[in-house]
Amino acid sequence: MDNSFNSDDLLNSYKNEMSAEMGNILDYWINHIIDEKDGGFFGRIDGDNAVVHGAPKGSVLNARILWSFSAANNLKPNTQYLLTADRAYQYLIEHFIDKNFGGVYWTVDHAGNKLDTKKQVYASAFTIYALSEYYKASKNPEVLWQAVELFKLLVDKSFDSNKTGYLEAFTEDWQPIGDLRLSAKDANEKKTMNTHLHVLEAYTNLYRFWPDQSLKHQIVLLINNFLDHFIDAEKGQLNLFYDEDWNLRSTLVSYGHDIEASWLLLEAAEVIGDKSAFEKLKKLAISISEATIEGLDTDGGLWYEYEPAEDHLHKQKHWWVQAEAMVGFFNTWQISGDEKYLNLSWKSWQFVKNKILDKVHGEWFWGIDEHDQPMPGEDKAGLWKCPYHNTRACIEIIRRAG
Repeated sequence: MDNSFNSDDLLNSYKNEMSAEMGNILDYWINHIIDEKDGGFFGRIDGDNAVVHGAPKGSVLNARILWSFSAANNLKPNTQYLLTADRAYQYLIEHFIDKNFGGVYWTVDHAGNKLDTKKQVYASAFTIYALSEYYKASKNPEVLWQAVELFKLLVDKSFDSNKTGYLEAFTEDWQPIGDLRLSAKDANEKKTMNTHLHVLEAYTNLYRFWPDQSLKHQIVLLINNFLDHFIDAEKGQLNLFYDEDWNLRSTLVSYGHDIEASWLLLEAAEVIGDKSAFEKLKKLAISISEATIEGLDTDGGLWYEYEPAEDHLHKQKHWWVQAEAMVGFFNTWQISGDEKYLNLSWKSWQFVKNKILDKVHGEWFWGIDEHDQPMPGEDKAGLWKCPYHNTRACIEIIRRAG
């Protein structure tokens, strides 16, 4: 920025714009996603803003709706937000929770009948994350108990007591499964950075309301998994895929996950009061942010992924990657005092406003392609397109801007 840059003015503008944008995002979901006929929320809205009737409904989408509306209500109480959270909670408990074997179904059909019964640890993690936030909003002790029971189940069924870490996925009755992947683009490996990051995120949120020593122990182990395996301290980047014995299976760089991890790891150490880990992770957050700058385009947008083995840059700018850049760079400014990171966070938001916001229908496009156009064929809402990353970015900036 030029010499006229004033961080106080920027922070005030940033906070006000995030407050308005959070309202815009959540209004979109209230107005477009509620399924009055079959209950809960529609499973998919396409890129042209049309509901895809009969589409499966995903546990991750439902849990992220529950978290988003609970967190927004917890930031500033809002009756409509709480009612939407209530709806998400009731549907989640009634349709996605497996009453026989425990855990969370990956999908149900449009009418709420179980469909893909695979136990993806990622989905259970987001359910813990959402239930913890909803407990704060609802003050219902049963909700906290449900989150704790899911935590205990994950430790029992997924935690590797020999080499630590969490195994990726299981069958409906928690037996080994051949296809462990979250999506078709992922490597079929037993331990992934993505799932571990969101298990950590879930456990951190649960610890705020249930500061149990067994939970703290798991959070410490997860932080150590990142320090020992996932973070390449020399490069300032995170490794994504490992086998069961912690042998690295990929060189892919995910800029969005890197910058997201930089602040979520620091938050986890802070919540459990681990000062030693906090200091280590603070230094790493700065080095990760520096490495992430390599993935920024001149317009402030952050590219999706880079494959160094092929020197191939995936020239897409996904909505969630920009949201995490906003928070991650802001966090790095807070811990370093270097205003260039605040500038980068603000520039990320300017890119979102210019290219990612759907100014016709509302919400954010899935992303922008290499031709600077909205990516064709991608959802506005779906199994992965949820209000979580962008709502959370708004909430984090509002809180941090003071």
